[in-house]
Amino acid sequence: MSAQEVRVRYAPSPTGHLHIGNARTALFNYLYARHTGGKFIIRIEDTDQKRNVEGGELSQLNYLKWLGIDWDESIDREGDYGPYRQMERLDIYRKYVDELLERDLAYKCYMTEDELEQEREEQRAKGQVPMYSGAHRNLTQEEQEKYEREGRKPSIRLRVPSQETYTFFDIVKGKITFESADFGDWVILKKDGTPTYNFAVAVDDHLMKITHVLRGEDHISNTPKQMMVYRAFDWEVPTYAHMTLIVNEERKKLSKRDESIIQFIEQYEELGYLPEALFNFISLLGWSPVGEEEIFTKEEFIEMFDPERLSTSPAVFDSAKLKWMNNQYIKSSSLERVIQLAKPHLLKAGKIEENADEETEKWVHELIALYKEQLSYGAEIVELTELFFKKEAEYSDEAMDVLSQGHVPEMLANFRTQLEGLESFEADDIKAAIKATQKDTGNKGKKLFMPIRVATTAETNGPELPQAIHLLGKETVVHRLGQLIDELNNS
Repeated sequence: MSAQEVRVRYAPSPTGHLHIGNARTALFNYLYARHTGGKFIIRIEDTDQKRNVEGGELSQLNYLKWLGIDWDESIDREGDYGPYRQMERLDIYRKYVDELLERDLAYKCYMTEDELEQEREEQRAKGQVPMYSGAHRNLTQEEQEKYEREGRKPSIRLRVPSQETYTFFDIVKGKITFESADFGDWVILKKDGTPTYNFAVAVDDHLMKITHVLRGEDHISNTPKQMMVYRAFDWEVPTYAHMTLIVNEERKKLSKRDESIIQFIEQYEELGYLPEALFNFISLLGWSPVGEEEIFTKEEFIEMFDPERLSTSPAVFDSAKLKWMNNQYIKSSSLERVIQLAKPHLLKAGKIEENADEETEKWVHELIALYKEQLSYGAEIVELTELFFKKEAEYSDEAMDVLSQGHVPEMLANFRTQLEGLESFEADDIKAAIKATQKDTGNKGKKLFMPIRVATTAETNGPELPQAIHLLGKETVVHRLGQLIDELNNS
């Protein structure tokens, strides 16, 4: 490959939402283009009209933008190589099909689907790999006219050369070789006039001057067919890099039916993940930087991205690591941003109301701030803050073990008296009340803090205690302590 401008592409089908695997393909192509100062193209492969979903195209582009990926040419950013939707390029494909027919490198095949299926069944019965036999490879003009009179529409097949070897050097996999004998003549144009995937991809990649094709390893078997098209036209073949699969923690291929892993970018946005955390996490799925660091900015990834460092073994999707990584980003975000991330989930769960008064808004902000350090994603705020929305406390067996210690009733009674005497119920006032209880009862450390935490919050661990008690409110805390003291004294 000559030292020309790097041009790479991501070519989604508008068949649904942006999947983690597709996002990774787009991301690696984007990083490579930006690293080399090249161009990143998004091409919409929409020839499979039956599978296309309304809004699928827009959804793909919106969530790539959300992740922080931009592009140089596409349906919304015209370059010199459009159109960028395959269905708008049908005349282009037809021109190249006609050229192959003229040069007798392709031919019309009139076989029906039933005839083809029967042929495949006979081959299977003989223990052969099903492959087109070439039955219509050398039809006479008369035979073609006869089929036309019957109303048969032809598909166009490429003549696969005999005894030809297709070898390419893959950046990830190394040298890969295929033999032409393993392929029957394959369809390049369907009966309805739409091109097949492998033909359209080869034509588009050539005309759009694509220099490098970074894609999933499930496309390796498509490469020889695309190389056949390149050879037929004497075009230069791009450089390929086939990325390894993404697997779950059981080392099984990530299937869209695998419900143990959230797989669509849209779902992560809805759960309150940060786009830059997802960008970081996906960038490390099958690619590794030099060193042990794992948290990088987009600019740092662009600076160091090298396809030679793509992994040769499957990338494990570690959900716990993604949560950890998102927590790192939340911790370093502004409080305002974390409030925007978490508050909608409290609204959705019915914990707070829209357009609340100023005092309630302040309380919600303080509540989210209390959990900022431990929040893994926005929606988690609902579960973490459950205790602040309950009037009555429910004590677990573990909590009751703490509360059943002999010194606890007297100490809690003292603490309750301290709280009742407070004019202001801010965190600093509560901290002073805890110190006063320590002084009065002689209890300190775990013997002091643990029973107070459990009695007030019904939890054995949690966020900063004085602030948590402040947010629970004086009335709730005094009520809880009174009930609990009565219960402990009567047990």
